[in-house]
Amino acid sequence: MKIGILGAGISGLSVARLLSKDNEVELLERAGIHGGIARTKEVEGVAYHVTGGHCFNSKYQDVLDFVFDEVLPKNKWHNIQRNANIKLHGNDISYPIEYAIKQISDFDTDLAINITKDFLAAEDDLHYTNLEDWFRKKFGDTLAETYFIPYNTKIWNRPPNEMSPSWVEGKLPIPNKKSFFKGLISNEEDKMPHANFYYPNTNNQNTFIDALAEGLDITCNYTVSTLYFDESKSKWIVNDDREFDTIISTLPLNILPSLISGVKQSVLEEAKKLKFNKVTTMLWETAGTERTWTYVPESYNFFHRYIHIGSFYSPKKNYSITEVVGEKSYEEMVENGKKDDFLIRPVAYHVSDHAYVVFDENYDHSTTVIKNYLEELGVYTLGRFGEWQYYNMDICIKQSIDLSNRINK
Repeated sequence: MKIGILGAGISGLSVARLLSKDNEVELLERAGIHGGIARTKEVEGVAYHVTGGHCFNSKYQDVLDFVFDEVLPKNKWHNIQRNANIKLHGNDISYPIEYAIKQISDFDTDLAINITKDFLAAEDDLHYTNLEDWFRKKFGDTLAETYFIPYNTKIWNRPPNEMSPSWVEGKLPIPNKKSFFKGLISNEEDKMPHANFYYPNTNNQNTFIDALAEGLDITCNYTVSTLYFDESKSKWIVNDDREFDTIISTLPLNILPSLISGVKQSVLEEAKKLKFNKVTTMLWETAGTERTWTYVPESYNFFHRYIHIGSFYSPKKNYSITEVVGEKSYEEMVENGKKDDFLIRPVAYHVSDHAYVVFDENYDHSTTVIKNYLEELGVYTLGRFGEWQYYNMDICIKQSIDLSNRINK
């Protein structure tokens, strides 16, 4: 079978590697090189993650086996303990915040008491009207208003009461009352899959990406403009110069329908409703830190997080990435950076295109309509933007494994 894969990011590369064992596979990539948003840019000998900070671990054994056995051996990676913190009221507290109540009590006893009272009194009825409602029912009003609502307003560029909570499962550590209480009297810690993670020994994620792409048939600088199914040939035709038996698309779900000849107008209308955010990042030389991430919920600083990329390296280097949702100018990023003496010198700057999909009031209906239509056509969709999901790299790989199994069967 001849399979065409639209897009050569992590998802496209992973599914291509898996399917190329038994099929003829070609990847069509718009950019000049494979890797998508996970690809880094080398600046001053440092791997600058221009869109987020991509690292690897997984709770799925088949993902770990695929990466370590088939792509890049485990001895080519080093393991890093997640060491994240939150800037709150001028103080550093540990992440996740719901396990840092003892630390909060050191500088604001009343706040710690109110967080505890509200959390233990919160009633979760499992029915949520929006994301803000989800935070309040899971964590109580005080913790929601102190951290979750302001932080999520920054990272989604919109109020949480205008968003769906459908993205949060598996993305946040969610304590129950028992584990919250343990955090008050002991050292309850972050138990998310990325509480520790792997990074290539070369100190560059591109080592993994290039290993993933090795041996694959990738055509770069190729922009898909038309896609249709030729009944007479029983083939998918891409740009009138490629023919495939099967199409897998990792292209953004808001764009793909407009490329398909004869697409239903109702599907195009739903695609227009899908929203996404750009992200602006800046690489800085810093004073150095042992932290891996810093989260900033408060509005005095428009950066929502620092990715201490130098802490991913072995040996460590004094570099960090600051990130803000939306498009900011170079000058705005530098000026905002002056609020933190930790940031010594701006080194590089980038504004992404698609970075994070938005889970707003249209999300559920619009994605369902589009995906159902594509399924009727026989087009497979895959990846963060192809499935319009908030996927980490390991989930993109997991989805690729599952899809390749479906197709091979």
